[in-house]
Amino acid sequence: IAMILFHNLREIVFVIQSQSNTFHVRQAERRREDLLKQARGFTEKQPVVLLLHSLSENEGDWSILPLLPYLSHSFGKNSSWIVFLEEETNVKLIALIKVLAKVDKNKEWFLGKPLFDEESTIIHHYAFAENPSIFKYPDFAASWALSIPLVVRLAKKVKEEPLKSDFTIDLKHEVALYIWDNGKGPHLTAVPELCTVPEDSPQASHCATTVSKKPPLCGDPVNKEDIFVAVKTCKKFHSERVPVIKKTWEKDALFLEYYSDHADPSIPTINLGVPNTERGHCGKTFAILQRFLSSAVPDTKWLLIVDDDTLISIPRLQVLLSCYDSSEPVSLGERYGYGLSQGGYSYITGGGGMVFSRKAVVRLLKSGCKCYSNDAPDDMVLGMCLNALGLPVTHSPLFHQARPEDYARDFLAHQVPISFHKHWNIDPIAVFNKWLKDDFTASQDELKSAKTEL
Repeated sequence: IAMILFHNLREIVFVIQSQSNTFHVRQAERRREDLLKQARGFTEKQPVVLLLHSLSENEGDWSILPLLPYLSHSFGKNSSWIVFLEEETNVKLIALIKVLAKVDKNKEWFLGKPLFDEESTIIHHYAFAENPSIFKYPDFAASWALSIPLVVRLAKKVKEEPLKSDFTIDLKHEVALYIWDNGKGPHLTAVPELCTVPEDSPQASHCATTVSKKPPLCGDPVNKEDIFVAVKTCKKFHSERVPVIKKTWEKDALFLEYYSDHADPSIPTINLGVPNTERGHCGKTFAILQRFLSSAVPDTKWLLIVDDDTLISIPRLQVLLSCYDSSEPVSLGERYGYGLSQGGYSYITGGGGMVFSRKAVVRLLKSGCKCYSNDAPDDMVLGMCLNALGLPVTHSPLFHQARPEDYARDFLAHQVPISFHKHWNIDPIAVFNKWLKDDFTASQDELKSAKTEL
């Protein structure tokens, strides 16, 4: 058996979808070490495990398609599979090798755990609007695999025809669309052994991959006094959207200011002297960045900028931020891309919440970067500036630019989300209570009972 496993292992190239932020590099290296350690259990020869962020200088590599020519050229001759996984994907190596050994590696295969949309959604440009659940795309957390014949053909296509999409919004869906190619390419084949259940759950016994649902704990949550919250609003939403924030998450923020085109003492809102724009809000956001560094507000380590229709859990953000070093230039949120195949840039999409360390804000403003107009899209301009400075944009799938119903149910099932965005056709307070509110009373009771036992 060891020989067969060894032979099959040699044919697999692992690509960890890593990021260049220190914390993420550490997580990815841990995942790589775990794979190598499992391999040492039955073979001398180590498998190839690549960290995606270190494969080239191209910022757009995270969108996978620009990487295909490199993967085809480097591994097209001696390998059978490219297996992609996330930092938090636990792999049972022997089980995974056995799964792949059952599939004919000489054919084109696209394997994964399928997700689908129950209703057509803006984040997928309303694709398959008549019957959205017909199209399946992979949950990256479960890992996903491409057979080498498919990689070689796709690489050729990427080289010959420029990639069309300007925007990269939901990568897993866009990769699946590119592979499917209007029905000319393979569909995603469901592999039941690729799972997103927790490792220790009873359902995991047949699984080759599992996911830890709990976000990593990197020490104590960041203190409330270390986070400054800036809410962008305008006069017409003072009565409609601001009350939702006041009823839901405002109380969890220690330092919070509302910025508007109109100073309303009852909220209170602050007028930064930037006229309201129908879209973009770049002028307002840059005024917020300058205010953050001024003596007008408390000196904090982190800045969170949200829209007035962003729903967010500050306590969960405090936990997440414990993993990041505020002395580094960190820009964190849900990452989108623009023109990535033509040397474009990544940016944090504003509605889900944009988090910046003080160091990042200092570097941004020092660079002289500014808006080309007050109504330029603030998140994209910031992305351009960060890209020009060579500063990374760090992605967290826990921030969401859209509403819970815009995401596949199975995708949200293994998350503890931090934010959602938009009040359109939903009851935002009910959404907050269902998805983002933590009921601490239970844990208090548990603590009490634990103490009594002691």
